Amino acid sequence: MDIPPAEAAVHHHLSARELARVTALLDAVAAADGRRPLSERKWLDLRTGGRDGFAAVLLSVPSGQLVGYAQLTGRRGAWGLEVAVDPAHRAPHALLRRRLLQAAVDEAARQGGGSLTYWVSNPDGAAEADARAEGFAPARDLLELRVPLPVAGGAGPVPAGMTLGYFRPGLDEHDWLGVNNRAFAGHHEQGHWDRAELAKREEAPWFDPNGFLMLHSGTRLAGSCWTKVHAQAEPRLGEIFVISVDPDFHGRGLGRFLTLAGLDSLAGRGIATGMLYVDASNTAARALYDAIGFTYHHTDRAYLRNVAPGA
Repeated sequence: MDIPPAEAAVHHHLSARELARVTALLDAVAAADGRRPLSERKWLDLRTGGRDGFAAVLLSVPSGQLVGYAQLTGRRGAWGLEVAVDPAHRAPHALLRRRLLQAAVDEAARQGGGSLTYWVSNPDGAAEADARAEGFAPARDLLELRVPLPVAGGAGPVPAGMTLGYFRPGLDEHDWLGVNNRAFAGHHEQGHWDRAELAKREEAPWFDPNGFLMLHSGTRLAGSCWTKVHAQAEPRLGEIFVISVDPDFHGRGLGRFLTLAGLDSLAGRGIATGMLYVDASNTAARALYDAIGFTYHHTDRAYLRNVAPGA
């Protein structure tokens, strides 16, 4: 299929009209691919129309139709990037994707450069070739695993001396952030959350405090399992969204208990398939999930390149 000329426009804030155009494109991509094309964090940025470090590349053909979208999120010289191409305008040579990548790299350069991480869900040979052609190299694999629900045996009794309850909006944010940031110290995406970052998720349509399990030892938060229902997915999916255990409580099997408690919670809400993401290099976590019964579904791959500052 011939690809018509396309023009890339960079926006640091999206108007209501532009947001509607992008949302319609992303809905079409999700319908064609069976999965949402942006990560949770980028969806939150998009819903608010942009924030500091946000840049959106809108690729349109002369008729005005939006045929491609790229989103950059930057912080301290580190950029994250995802792209989406209209299913009706895809082609084996993927010229539109290459144009989006080039425009995104140029924008990162204009903003001072730095490391640029480009995420691709379930990459094929063409996506791999395009990434390499634009100077990206594979850097990290994130595996999506799935398990039928309910899991036989479930979580079992709450560990001795502990209580299991639910997240209380307006009361538990401070304690949860403290444990989460200690549990993920050094993790670029998960270990630096603040109240604003958490509040955005609490305001999301999918947020349900009754799916956010909190495990206490006395008055101290030992760990938590935050679940998320993907109601529009087919089949409906229940995700183990974030599990965090305070490092002071490591070695007590709380990660396994919380995982199973989260899966029990999802099954109790009528979800028949559980899922989660795990870093391919995290052998300990993968062994735990294998033992529970999770199996591989697909890979999300991060490609990395350095972008020099530009005009």
